[in-house]
Amino acid sequence: MRTRFFYNSLMALAAGFLVVATQAFAPATVAWITFGIAVGITAAALGMIPLRTGLIQRGLAALTVGLGAWTIVLSLVFAPATVVWLGFASALGFVALAFAGLTAHELTTERIVHSLDLPMREREPVTA
Repeated sequence: MRTRFFYNSLMALAAGFLVVATQAFAPATVAWITFGIAVGITAAALGMIPLRTGLIQRGLAALTVGLGAWTIVLSLVFAPATVVWLGFASALGFVALAFAGLTAHELTTERIVHSLDLPMREREPVTA
């Protein structure tokens, strides 16, 4: 399993949990859950930037670091009632970035499979 696939899947799950948590828990609890998930996602994204994962994935990781830093700050600075909605918006942003990364991963995988599969078809004998 590729590192970027695992990273994007984990980020999608954590952000999806945050989307649900913002609507299910008390505002003070949401503020701390938002802080914890943002720290985890930001740390993982910082770990993805130096890896040789391709320009698109590194760009998405850099955007994730920016959004994560903003989410960490907002979870500590704003009132808990405000954090609920800003955390919800940040979680949706994390989900969007995760799905963009998963889509980019699938497109590169599909391209590799197609390039490996095409020469094999050209060598097959034509039967009537």
